[in-house]
Amino acid sequence: MLKQVLVVEGKSDIQRVQQALEVECIATEGFNLRKPVLSRIKDAYEKRGIIILTDPDYAGERIRRFLTKRFPLAQHAFVPREEAYANDDIGIEQASPESIRKALEVLHIESMESSELFTMQDLVQYDLSGGSSSAAMRARIGAKLGIGYGNGKQFLYRLNHYGISREAFFAALSEDENK
Repeated sequence: MLKQVLVVEGKSDIQRVQQALEVECIATEGFNLRKPVLSRIKDAYEKRGIIILTDPDYAGERIRRFLTKRFPLAQHAFVPREEAYANDDIGIEQASPESIRKALEVLHIESMESSELFTMQDLVQYDLSGGSSSAAMRARIGAKLGIGYGNGKQFLYRLNHYGISREAFFAALSEDENK
């Protein structure tokens, strides 16, 4: 059982996560986080720590940003978009238990200060921005690094704020080339 409490979006997400492992979960019940829900999340954050595992879509990212501002030392886990898509829907409830377990193996804490290790030039140079296949490549590299999918600007932010080293970045690129 995980020590931390998992914060997900809905009850279906909780059911799917609990198929993957034994863990306490709190559902945000969408973006309109009610005071009782925020109070439960705050208690969990202070007593046990939380891991934010939201859907890899716009609404999930919006919830993640909101929670990160309130709980800056929260850990983050990401299920890749392609592993969270089924039945014409995207979300944690669509992910396999294996994908959820894999996402929880790579946790990051967002730093409020940028490491500035990476620039937009790096993304362009390594075909992660500006190319016809850049979005697909960002999705693959983001999955390997455990930072999820994002557009170029968001991907750059995550590289610089989630403690990704240049060594890890190049290892992910190399692994991607070899497939």
